[in-house]
Amino acid sequence: QVQVAESGGGSVQAGGSLNVSCAASGYTYCNFDMTWYRQAPEKEREFVSEIRLIGTTSYADSVKGRFTISQDNAKNTVYLQMNNLKPEDTAVYSCKAHLSCWGPEHEVSGDYWGQGTQVTVSS
Repeated sequence: QVQVAESGGGSVQAGGSLNVSCAASGYTYCNFDMTWYRQAPEKEREFVSEIRLIGTTSYADSVKGRFTISQDNAKNTVYLQMNNLKPEDTAVYSCKAHLSCWGPEHEVSGDYWGQGTQVTVSS
């Protein structure tokens, strides 16, 4: 079964940094586009950053210039380096993998969510 798992969250003071990761597993014949979202208490989930299979990236305006998304295709892992963190960055950060699969795993194609990792930034 396909699994998506985030890690690397924690608590930092404003101006600090964290590097969260998202790892996908449980497949053989699939490629992934991965998107980071976040959800703060009493707020709706919002887009943070996305990386495509070949490495093209996009960012929400609120994090542009502070966050950097990258990938290690050999490890099927995507990273989100978060610098100059602000209290308003406090949220549960979740990763969504969009699978494009072929051959015997064609029916596995679709979206898969991790359970999220907590990021807390204090002022």
